[in-house]
Amino acid sequence: MTDTGLIAVACGLIIGLGAIGACLGIGTMGGRFIEGAVRQPELMEPLQVKMFLLAGLIDANFLIGVGVAMMFVFANPFAH
Repeated sequence: MTDTGLIAVACGLIIGLGAIGACLGIGTMGGRFIEGAVRQPELMEPLQVKMFLLAGLIDANFLIGVGVAMMFVFANPFAH
């Protein structure tokens, strides 16, 4: 396998595993938010603010991984 092929596989893994991790993280967080809101409805608004903040951070982490993968695809420092 050539260097270009290995870089393509690495980019696929970066994007794929990052997407799986982000989906699992947001799904788990959303489920815990629903559980917390059902137990204590008076805390729903503060929990909702924190949930959306964390959802943005989780999504930003995935998008940084996509940016790194795109850097490897289009401006690859390892290709000859």
